[in-house]
Amino acid sequence: MAASRRRWPCLRCGFWTLLFYSVYCHLRLVLAEHADSCEHLRLGQYLCKDPKIDESTQEPENCREMRAWVECLPAPNISCRLPNGTEFRFSGEEVGFNKTVPCRNVSGYSYKVAVALSLFLGWLGADRFYLGYPALGLLKFCTVGFCGIGTLIDFILIAMQIVGPADGSNYIVDYYGARLTRLSITNQTYRKPHLSL
Repeated sequence: MAASRRRWPCLRCGFWTLLFYSVYCHLRLVLAEHADSCEHLRLGQYLCKDPKIDESTQEPENCREMRAWVECLPAPNISCRLPNGTEFRFSGEEVGFNKTVPCRNVSGYSYKVAVALSLFLGWLGADRFYLGYPALGLLKFCTVGFCGIGTLIDFILIAMQIVGPADGSNYIVDYYGARLTRLSITNQTYRKPHLSL
C-alpha cells in the first residue's frame, strides 16, 4: 500500500510537468505569430533613406543635438507593429519608423574664414574675436599677437582644429578633403551613388 502511494505523487508530478510544458509551447507559438515592433527589425530587413544634406554645412538639415532623424522603410512582405500598436504588412514603399544617425553640431563658423583670419589678421586678434573669445582677442590686439609668438601658435591650433568656436560647435567645412578628422566607414556612412554616363 505504501508503494502505491509513492507512485501517485510521481504520476501527478509528471502530469503537471507535461501540462505546463504543453502550455508553455503553445504560448511560445502564439507569441511568435505576433509581429514585433518595427524598430526591432534586423539589419537587412529595412532600408533607411539618406538624410537631406544642407549644402552650406555639409550636415543633415534636421541635425539637432548631434542627432538627425532619417526615415526607414521595411523590406517588402515584412510585417511589424507600428509605434501606434497596429500591425502592418509593408510593400517596401511605406515608412515604418524613424532612426537617429549621428551628425556634427555646426552653428555658422567657417573653417576657411577662421584660418584666413588667423593667418592674415591674427596679430590683431581677429581670429579670436571671430571664434567668440573676446578677452583673448583683446589681449592679442594689445600685445600685437603676443609679439608674434601667440599669432603663430594660434594659427597652428586653429589650422589643426584644436581650437574651435567658443560655443562648442564644429566648423563648417566646405568639402571632405579639408577635414582633419579620421574618416571611417560604418553602417551609418552614406555613399553618394555613381552617375552612369
